[in-house]
Amino acid sequence: MRGELGVRPLGRTGLRVTPLGIGLAALGRPAYITLGREEDLGSDRGVAAMRARSWAVLDAALAASVRYFDVARSYGRAEEFLAEWLRERAVEPGAVTVGSKWGYAYVGDWRMDADRHEAKELSAGRLRRQLDESRALLGEHLSLYQIHSATVDSGVLDDEDVLAELRGLRAAGMAVGLSTTGPRQADTIDQAIEIGLFDTVQATWNLLERAAGPALARAHRSGLGVIVKEGVANGRLTAHAAPPALAAAARDRGLAPDALALAAILAQPWAGVVLSGAASVDQLHSNLTAAHLDWDGELDERLAVLAEDPRTYWATRGSLKWQ
Repeated sequence: MRGELGVRPLGRTGLRVTPLGIGLAALGRPAYITLGREEDLGSDRGVAAMRARSWAVLDAALAASVRYFDVARSYGRAEEFLAEWLRERAVEPGAVTVGSKWGYAYVGDWRMDADRHEAKELSAGRLRRQLDESRALLGEHLSLYQIHSATVDSGVLDDEDVLAELRGLRAAGMAVGLSTTGPRQADTIDQAIEIGLFDTVQATWNLLERAAGPALARAHRSGLGVIVKEGVANGRLTAHAAPPALAAAARDRGLAPDALALAAILAQPWAGVVLSGAASVDQLHSNLTAAHLDWDGELDERLAVLAEDPRTYWATRGSLKWQ
């Protein structure tokens, strides 16, 4: 990998980020809906093993100049792992940017075979409780707090108690944002823009699911920082399961499919930071090559065939097993 990633502002927040960041959704708990986890992680998913894997990826990310780290209350022990690493490595507040999310609770009890791994509740009470929990772990490192998987149907963006809590949090100096999910991401993003409270939006956009692109462009023009998640579609755009068109394009250019998939996002003018969900140092290094690839019209045209109807994409995602 060549060169530094460089830092840039995340929308109007004043926070500094790198084009690629690290998300710990896949490393903070033993099971997740990412394809190929058995190959990536093996059978040892104990707390100590997952902590060690998290720290190895975080060390490699810091060495590669990554400066944005994404966690959530529902990511098992991800906040804990990150907080311990920040203390052990003596990373000063402000040296990196840390964002977390509230709304889901992890209920999997560190079991691979749990009936349910997450429980969602987008209430003001849960916001207050989980904010206290996040702050207890991350302290001054926490600089962005987001609603986890807001949707229009959830009603969270119409909940005056939640909005009042977020306004108070923002007035106290914390950047506030939301993440989105489902086939109506664009509607959620547009409602968030209209409210005028949010500093960032975190949304799914990838070569398979592109529907939120115009809304993310509107968010960017409105001053929101745009964070892109699920850039490799929970493993569907990696070597584990790459569609033939992506696999062939990557092979022709001597690259890995995940690098091309992430490069497609980095080429979008509205993308502020794109999350790598790497579960290993090798995966991280492969992801990071995306920052130095030239995305061109030929690739754009060649891979346009991958786009799915949003309802199809989200139905497929919903059918993925925790593994």
